[in-house]
Amino acid sequence: MPSKSANPSARQTQLLEAAYEYALAHGLADLSLRPLAEAIGSSTRVLMFLFGNKDGLVRALLERARTEEVALLEHLRQADRPAGLVPAIEQVWTWLSAGEHRSLLRLWAEAYARSLVEPDGPWAGFAKSTVDDWLDVLAVCQTQRERESEAGAHQRTLALAVLRGALLDLLATDDEHRVTAAVRQQLVLLRHQHRGNA
Repeated sequence: MPSKSANPSARQTQLLEAAYEYALAHGLADLSLRPLAEAIGSSTRVLMFLFGNKDGLVRALLERARTEEVALLEHLRQADRPAGLVPAIEQVWTWLSAGEHRSLLRLWAEAYARSLVEPDGPWAGFAKSTVDDWLDVLAVCQTQRERESEAGAHQRTLALAVLRGALLDLLATDDEHRVTAAVRQQLVLLRHQHRGNA
């Protein structure tokens, strides 16, 4: 069983980064330790020692993928004042729709779906945690009055649903122009609704 040290060794970090790049290219569905180990210049024995088993490695890979998502969320959280849902959605969609993030987001979509159909696997709780993370950061972007109201909860839930649905559409079709236009149309409606409630 690997050590759960908060300070992984340089070799463990190096292998995790290499495994992460492999997962971005190949996904997690058919991940097998032997081909992975060969591709990253290691062995199944070393991977088992460092990560415990395949499930432990998958959990480490999901946590590694989450660090990039968390960096975006933290950027939104650190604003001096609430950004508002519309600017937050604009920033998030710009990041989600960037071509360089497609492989990461395909990995996210795979893990999200697997956590729904295999709730006891290494991705257990991944989908719910993702929803909680995003709803929390969208709440931070609202004013305190909005954040604490039922209407504010509905608005951020709708915002998340639009972002997630648009992302899945984009990953499936690669039609960035059409999907981005749909997101912008939703932002127009949200702005209008916000002005009407002000």
